[in-house]
This record gives sequence, C-alpha cells and structure tokens, in this order.
Amino acid sequence: MFNILIIEDQKNMRESLVIAFKRAGYNTDSVESGEKAVELQQDHFYDLVIVDLKMEAMDGLEVLSHIKHVNPSTEVVVMTAFGTIDSAIQAMRKGAYDYVTKPFQLSDILSVVERALEKKRLSEKVNSLQKEARENYKFEGIIGNSPVMMRLLNILVELTNSESTVLITGESGTGKELVAHAIHSNSRRSDKPFVVVNCGALPENLQESELFGHVMGSFTGAVKDKKGIFLEAQGGTLFLDEIGETSFSTQVKLLRFLQNGEIRKVGDNKPLYLDIRIIVATNKDLDEATKNGSFRKDLFYRLNVIRIHLPPLRERREDIPLLINYFVNVYSNKLRKKPPEISGDAMALLLNYPWPGNVRELENVIERAVTLVKGELITVADLALQTASPADTMNVMIETGGIRAALAQEERKTIIESLRRHAGNRKQVATNLGISTTTLWRKMKEYQIVSKTSYNTENA
Repeated sequence: MFNILIIEDQKNMRESLVIAFKRAGYNTDSVESGEKAVELQQDHFYDLVIVDLKMEAMDGLEVLSHIKHVNPSTEVVVMTAFGTIDSAIQAMRKGAYDYVTKPFQLSDILSVVERALEKKRLSEKVNSLQKEARENYKFEGIIGNSPVMMRLLNILVELTNSESTVLITGESGTGKELVAHAIHSNSRRSDKPFVVVNCGALPENLQESELFGHVMGSFTGAVKDKKGIFLEAQGGTLFLDEIGETSFSTQVKLLRFLQNGEIRKVGDNKPLYLDIRIIVATNKDLDEATKNGSFRKDLFYRLNVIRIHLPPLRERREDIPLLINYFVNVYSNKLRKKPPEISGDAMALLLNYPWPGNVRELENVIERAVTLVKGELITVADLALQTASPADTMNVMIETGGIRAALAQEERKTIIESLRRHAGNRKQVATNLGISTTTLWRKMKEYQIVSKTSYNTENA
C-alpha cells in the first residue's frame, strides 16, 4: 500500500483530501505547514507528497526541493490557485510529477495521483531490473533506461546461455559493436578471442584471403601462407560488421561455415573445422538486399536467427541525459579534471539535436566540449552544433518526453522578459513572478542571465 502525505494550510481542503485518499485505499498523513512536513519526513517515507504552492514561511517549492533532496524517488504533485506557466515551470524544474490548479474535482486529483504512483511503480521495477542486469552481467557502455534499452538488456540476459548466430541492425553509430561485445563477454566464450572485422573496409578481391586465409602461391602476391581472421577467432566470437558489403564468393564460404563449421583457405582443398560463434551487423536493409539480389537469401536465413535492432538516438531521447553524464565522466577522468556541468541552454540543444551520427556523434561532441571548455560549465558555444528555432526546440522536447528541459527554457524566457519589463529591478521581478529575490538570483545564475539595467530579446 502506498503512503501519501498531504501538505495544505487550509483545514477544509486538507481534511477533504485525507478522506478521499483513505477511501481510495492509501495510507494518508497530513500537515498544515511545510515546516511540519520537513520534520515528519525525517522519520517517515512517503511514496507521494501533495503540497500546496502558496503557504506561509516555507512555500510549496521549498518543500518540494527538500523532499527531492532527501528522497529523490518520492513523487510530488503541487496544488496551486495560481495556475500560471511560472509556477508550473518552477515546480517541474524542481522535480514535481505534475501540478493541479484549484479549484479541482477530487476525481481529477485522484487520477493524477494514480498516474504518479504508477510511474513510481514502473520506475522502481525498471531500476531493479537494470541494477540486477548490470550487477550480474557485463554491459559496459550500454547506457539508457528507456523502454527500448530495457528490452535490449533483457534480450542480452537471455542470450547469455545461447550459442545462436545474432544479426544486429541499426544506423551507423548506434552501438552495434558494443552490443556484440556484450554478448561475447557474457557467454561461455568470454575468455576466448573477440575478433572484430569491418567487412566494408576489406577490398572485395581480398575478402576471402583476409577472412579465411590462403596458401603460398595461390595467387599473385601470395608469397607465404596466411592464417586468416577466422583462425584468429578460434574458440571465441567473430563479429562481422557491415556484413552487407561482402562479395558473393565470400557469402558462399560464410554460408558453408554456418552450415557445418568448415572453412577452406584460398588455394587449399583441405577443410578446416572451427568452433566460432558468429555475430554480424549491418546498417543496410538485408531484407531488401535479398529481394534485389545483392545478398544471398540462404545466407540471410542462416544469419537471421536472433535479430536485435538498435534504434537511432533520436528515437530514445530520454536516454540522452544519461549518455551525456556518462561521457562527461569518462572524458573528465581521462583528462584528470573535475566533470563540468551542462548549462540549461546546452542541455536543451543536446536534447533537440537530430543526431544523424547517433551515440557516436554525441560522444564526439561531449569529448570535444569536455576537452576545450573553459571553466566548469559547458555552454552552447562549447558544443559546436547548429541550433534550432525555439519553437522547434519546445515542440521536439515535449513530443519526446523532455518536458522539464522545455519548461526550463520557458522559465528562462519568462525571467528575461520580466527583467526587461521592470528595467532589471530584481525586487519587482521577484514580486511579479511570486518568488523570493534569492530564488531569482539563483535562477539567473543557473540560466546565465546577465544582470543589466535593460533587457531585449537578444538576451534570450
């Protein structure tokens, strides 16, 4: 049973909510002030807190900040009679799940609570599965907690006891080699070689020789025997990237190996039988390639035993902040420097950028920024990415789940506009926005808003 805390200074409202939530089956406590809530939270854990925005002494936003600091997993719903974008932005920025505007129907707030608790339940399940997977298996570099990444982790766990051939598909830069390496590292072959071959980098006339080896004199230039990549992978895993770039003659030999484990060196009639697991990857549509005759159907059927598709980064944008944090720490450690923070504008741009080069491009951008940044804050200027229009940024982030970053952008614009209207008078701005001057100062610092006596749209 979930535990809920209600913080509301109006007695009638507070008591009505307590009755409604208890009838709905929740363990419910209530207090009339933020100070009492902070005190109560020291000895109690709550799955969800419902807090009024406007209260004396400690307001709802301060309570929200305290709750998220003590128990980040606690979901918070803010109630406000001042349903403006300003209050919504501040609440969401501080980690609130949602906000409701007074007056409201009890059924409405109960629906919000149900959704918040369902999100919490699913998040805990995902975190538990992810923790278990990462503790028990080697998934280094595979970052993300989006639904598609959780499905990938589940598949990789299932493959630990498998010897099946795996076909990995996806655009360039999505991490196909990382996935192949994870499959190998969690298999019975983990102490054997993991050999990577980019088939697209092998000249077509040398593919067979490079992969399967040759004997001396088998062709002009074959001045000595060549071992071949397959023999180097004996006992382990051979990862053939860009499998769609192989020649027809190479495809025939690969098919023979998959059928009976046999290879023959170029110029040699003596078969060699090897124990190798094959993992292949491609950014091409092999289904289409078999239809137009550029790839053998029988080989495709042999390769397509277990298929793993890696989506482009633009289709799992909720993983971008995790990837950014990972790469920032990786390259900061390499450079032996303190990991820099990411400004609000920079994060918004990173969330909105289409990433044609996928995770590999994101890694390169972060490596460059960490290497060249002056100070401890990465800004838009450090990213060397083409910016998008504010409207596009807002729309894409809302559509892809980056609502907090989008709201942060709107909050920054609201503050700048208010500063412009009040000629930079912080006290008037704070009063207008319903926040303290201290909070205003902190947000100006966070959003890198320079204090001036006048403001125009160029500050946005």
